[in-house]
Amino acid sequence: MSHFDALETRSHDQREAEQLRGLNQILSDHGQSTLATMADLATLPVLRKSDLVARQSATPPFGGLPVGDVAHVFQSPGPIYEPGGVSHDWWRMGRFLHACGIGAGDIVQNCFGYHLTPAGMIFENGARAVGARVLPAGTGQTELQARAAHDIGITAYAGTPDYLKIILEKADELGLSTKISRAAVGGGALFPSLRDWYADRGISCLQCYATADLGNIAYESPAQEGMILDEGVIVEIVTPGTGTPVAEGEVGEVVVTALNPDYPLIRFATGDLSAIMPGVSPCGRTNQRIRGWMGRADQTTKIKGMFVRPEQVADFVARHADVSRARVVATREDEMDVMTVQVETQGADAAIFASTVADVLKLKGRIELVPPGSLPNDGKVIDDQRSYD
Repeated sequence: MSHFDALETRSHDQREAEQLRGLNQILSDHGQSTLATMADLATLPVLRKSDLVARQSATPPFGGLPVGDVAHVFQSPGPIYEPGGVSHDWWRMGRFLHACGIGAGDIVQNCFGYHLTPAGMIFENGARAVGARVLPAGTGQTELQARAAHDIGITAYAGTPDYLKIILEKADELGLSTKISRAAVGGGALFPSLRDWYADRGISCLQCYATADLGNIAYESPAQEGMILDEGVIVEIVTPGTGTPVAEGEVGEVVVTALNPDYPLIRFATGDLSAIMPGVSPCGRTNQRIRGWMGRADQTTKIKGMFVRPEQVADFVARHADVSRARVVATREDEMDVMTVQVETQGADAAIFASTVADVLKLKGRIELVPPGSLPNDGKVIDDQRSYD
């Protein structure tokens, strides 16, 4: 397969020099001192999501950060507001879709949300960059999704890893054939058993690592050996809670600098854990690779494509006088994320907590009532029990 562009096969020295020039141009344009070497990037402050929320509350909508002439304003949980552009491959997602084998002649069923959050537009922009058509399907209405896949002749899927399986099973139930042979997924972990399930149906499924703030950060190639860093970002792995880079190969927090002149986030801490892999991908792309998502630097956990944060669990407890503690447990059943909320209470009616869970956590989950004092005294309010092996 040909590469998306010549940037993917640069030497390490060429890539670093060109990225440093791009970063220094951004810094200079905004009246900041330039850097002599890439190592000097570690001397700049880290920007965290909590800092961004505070800045945006004081100076809406973007916290006083430099933003170019953008077309959209999005809202993500927090709330955090992100700008979005419609120029060519603004979020750099075309590179990932190209690696998936998606291009001209394909019709992509885009099952990422188009409402408030930017994921739908991120993947639509990327599909345009590779010349593919898009069915802007969004989420939900599974029977209509299955019928559309059949009627239109959809050849590729974009969305969370789980949802394609639901669509395909609904199509089977309705006796509808589909032509989907490639899947570009994100917004949650792609578990090996689910990738195998797709492969058994003749579907090649690859995943990317992207955020609403930064766009594409890293992506899989057909080699499926780690995730290759996108050419438009600089990634550091640092000791969690600090800005100090760890030794290569050590697990730490992913900190990203986006070389996007319209929204140049410098040293933005994702809260995710990963590590740099040695060597380069056998697919011929020469950029560094990370080992993929390896958990959270804090207890924030992504369930069903949505982040669940410790402060949300605390908000749930505060809303019920008869609840002493609560814990969110993330598990997997039938290749789907399952959220169980364990509630310490003397009450006996789990239903009274369901609406609060949906309101505060933005997800529906099982409610499990446990006696006061029975949850472990380990400070953990979110327990991710899913296996990533």
